[in-house]
Formats: sequence, C-alpha cells, structure tokens
Amino acid sequence: MTQCLHGMLYLAVLVAFASCNAPPVPLDDIVIAKTFVPEECVRAVKVGDYVRYHYNGVFPDGKKFDSSYDRGSTYNVFVGKKQLIEGMDKALVGMCVNERRLVKIPPKLAYGKEGYGDTIPPEAILHFDVLLLDVWNPEDGVQSQTYYKPDECSRKVEVSDYVRYHYNGTLLDGTLFDSSHTRLRTYDTYVGIGWLIAGMDQGLLGMCVGEKRIITMPPSLGYGENGDGSDIPGQASLVFDVVLLDLHNPRDSITVSNKHVPEHCPRKTAEGDFVRYHYNGSLLDGTFFDSSYSRNRTYDTYVGKGYVIAGMDLGLIGVCIGERRTITIPPHLAYGEEGTGTKIPGSAVLVFDIHIIDFHNPADGVEVNDTYKPEVCEKLSKKGDFVKYHYNASLMDGSSIDSTYNYGKTYDIVLGTNQVVPGMEEGLKEMCVGERRHLVIPPHLGYGERGVDGEVPGSAVLVFDIELMDLEEGLPEGYMFIWNDDVSADLFTEMDRDKDQLVGASEFSDYILRQVNEGKGRLAPGFDPYRIIDNMFNNQDRNGDGKITEAEFKLKAEEVPDHDEL
Repeated sequence: MTQCLHGMLYLAVLVAFASCNAPPVPLDDIVIAKTFVPEECVRAVKVGDYVRYHYNGVFPDGKKFDSSYDRGSTYNVFVGKKQLIEGMDKALVGMCVNERRLVKIPPKLAYGKEGYGDTIPPEAILHFDVLLLDVWNPEDGVQSQTYYKPDECSRKVEVSDYVRYHYNGTLLDGTLFDSSHTRLRTYDTYVGIGWLIAGMDQGLLGMCVGEKRIITMPPSLGYGENGDGSDIPGQASLVFDVVLLDLHNPRDSITVSNKHVPEHCPRKTAEGDFVRYHYNGSLLDGTFFDSSYSRNRTYDTYVGKGYVIAGMDLGLIGVCIGERRTITIPPHLAYGEEGTGTKIPGSAVLVFDIHIIDFHNPADGVEVNDTYKPEVCEKLSKKGDFVKYHYNASLMDGSSIDSTYNYGKTYDIVLGTNQVVPGMEEGLKEMCVGERRHLVIPPHLGYGERGVDGEVPGSAVLVFDIELMDLEEGLPEGYMFIWNDDVSADLFTEMDRDKDQLVGASEFSDYILRQVNEGKGRLAPGFDPYRIIDNMFNNQDRNGDGKITEAEFKLKAEEVPDHDEL
C-alpha cells in the first residue's frame, strides 16, 4: 500500500511538473528541477562515469511508460557514451549520489519522430523522476579516508599481516548490506594474499591499530558485474567503515618495551626461576581482559617451563626485581586461533604490563651479607646458643612485613630448635654480638608456598636486616643441665632432705635451682627452667610413681645413650 501511495505521489509530481512548467514555445532542451540535493556531495557525475539509478518515466498526461522500480533493479549505464537517449545523458551529468531530479526531455533529445515501438509514440515529450544511487569511473581505484588516527602508531598493516577489524558495509547511497558489529565478532583475515576482495586488500594497507577509515571501492575491486547474489547488486560501489582492532604477522615474536628498569639489578630471571609478578592484560586495541591487581595477589609461576603461555615464558626472561615492562604477544605464542572462549577472542594479540615483585630459584640458599662486624669478637653464635636480636623484615619489592623495633624488644630464640624459619637459623649462625647482616631468604627456607595469612604472601622471598644484641652460650648437644663444678659423690643424699630414702619433685626442683643460683650448675638457656626440671625429674622417676629411689637415680654418664636426664 505504501509503495502504491509513493508511486501515485511520484506521478502527481511529474504531472504537476509537466503542466506547471509547460513552455509557451516548443521545447528545445531538457528542463531540470532538483527535488532533493544531499547536503554533502563528494562526487558529481561526469561524462564517462558509470552510474546506477532508479527512475519513473511518464508522459505529460501522467501516464507511466517505464519504471526501474517495477523491474526491481537499477538502470546501470555509462554516461555520455551514447548508451542513453541524449537528453538523459545530459540530465545525469552533475548529479550527486542520492540526488533526485525531475527531468523533462523534448522529442529531439529523446526518441524523436520515430518514437520507440509501441511504448513511446513519435514526438513525445518524456518526464523522468531520477534518483542517483551510485557513480564510479573505470579509472577509479580504492579511496581511503582516515577520520580517526591514534596518537601513537608503532606499526602499520603490510602484505601478509593478519588483522582483526570491525566494519559496516554500505552501498554508495548508504544502504547497509553487512556489518561485523551485528554478529558481535571481528572479521579476521590475512591481508594482501587474496583472501579478501581486492579493494579491501588494498584499503587495509597502512592502517594502525585503533585507526578508523572509510574505504570506498569501485565494483571492479569489489563484487563486479554480478554482485554477491543477494545484498550487493552488480556494478555497485562499496563503502566500508573500518576500525582496526588487531594486527600481527605469523613471523612475529614477542616485543618487549621496558617502562622502568631499576638502577641496581644484581640478578635477572633465568629459565627455571620462580617468579612473582603483577600484570594488567589487554587486547591490542586497549580492551581490558584480566588483572592480578583486581585479585589483590601476584601471579606466581616458574619461567621457561611451560606453565604460562609461550610468549609470557619468553617475556619473563632477563627481568630484574622491580622492573616494569610491556610484553606484546602474537596469538601463535598466546591463545591461538581459538582464544579462551570468553574474554580473549581467537587470533588476538595480547598486551601485558608486568611488574616483577620477586623471584628465586629452587636451588637458592640463604644469601648472607655482613653490613657491620665488630673489631673484637670473643665468640660466635652456634647451635644451642640463646640469642637475642633485632630485625627489620620486608619483601623483595621493599614492602615492610614486620620489625622488632616496633615492639621495643628483641626477638629471642635458641638456635637449632626450629623456633624460626630455616633461612633465619642459617643466617644467625657464627655471628658476633653487635654484628649486622642482610639476609635474603628464598621461600623454601622461609614460609613456603602458603606464606603467612595476611602478612607474608605465598612463595615470597624474604629480606631481613638483623643485628645480634646478646648471646648466651648453650649447653652441649643432648644436655639440658650441666655441672660447673665436680659432681658431689653423695648427690642423692643431698637431694633427700627429709631422709626418707626418696626424692620428691619439690626436693629435686629445689636442689637443681639452688645449684643454678649458686653457680654450681647451669640449665639450658632460652627455655622455661621449671619445664626442664620437670623433664629431668620424670626421666629419673623410672616407674612414674612421683618419687625417685636411689636405685633409679643415675647421672648422665651412667645412662644408656638414649636416656636423657642429669
């Protein structure tokens, strides 16, 4: 119904044009009335151009004699090549795409005295309502117009590159025939090797990632005389509005751009190292897909062992602690043609901004560096000694963990009793009182893969600056108490104060403490003396009745090797 109404309106306009503009003298030339002129006219028809247009043709009385609309296809022809009646050849010159003209053509510029069969009588004045849809010239090539270009363009599309881009495809009159946006996925292809129509192969060359351009091509570089058989008619110019999202070449390796390299870098990552790092991951057009920062924890992995994508394995080699770098990874070294199925599309180039927090090797030991050593050193710390020390603890990136100075007191331990992590045990050995050391402890000698919840991350390298403040020499290995003087020959009798031939727990405890207080004996330092004494008493109380008999009582030297007491 709407088409019929429009057709009636067209005829009404043509009839009005015929009647209102009828000249008082015979018509010698065409008469043109422009009923619509687009605001923008990129190109006007010239002689020799090829055009596609729709028309309705009527006689002065309004009777229709022909219409391209009725045939459902445009009229396609060269202009000025005598393929049209002379009046139409003249009328089309200077028209813009989407311009509409009412054209009155006198007989001598139409079909003249002969007419045209049964359709056009002799000496007929013809009226045409013309709508121009397309214009091109056989000499046309691809026309590219960039309307947005990013400030930085490190690389441009070349032949054999693989690209990912979005596009809207229209005819020259603006009719949409296709769009990658409606499919919610990019068009991915090689450039310049014949996988695309020739005009697109040419039009994509030289583009930067993020660039937006209009690519216009004649049909000879598009779908030619026959079109695509559905949405693109034959001999149609094509216009593609393209935004380039991604670009790589199958020969590409990773590219690394250093953003910050610390001045002091005593060691760089090597294959087999275990690395802790933060990252932001994005596509080449800046689309974000993942970040370790959002999870508030580093990504921890071995390097060069295949635990991460190949490109990241390469990009993490040769990096310093504290270094920041950007790693750009082509898809064949990342997630390939398939992508991840969610945030990373197939054939996508990935960009990682990384920050190395720390790294170590499973073969690493404790790194010990003396920062101060007293000139006089009377004794060195050893296993069993009771030591008191201050420390500042941090991670490799400088993040503070803890400090004894915050509490105003030393940290006190007995060496060799597993009261601290193995790396600290190692670092405290053979120190002088007043000595200061800088310790670097790998996680397998620190808090391991789990770390300490809320304080030390898993697999973290630890840094301690320590100062030994005091040292109390320990007892020989295997002893919790020793005599400073000769042992009394009547030891049992001395303990048995009530002379009942039995030594109770209080008698035993009082006696040992008295020997310690008088300097005759010494308990192992750093432990609860009452627990040591209880343990000694229980070892002597062989039958567990709470009393020691003279038969049960033995000195250390009299014991079998596995029994531990006096």
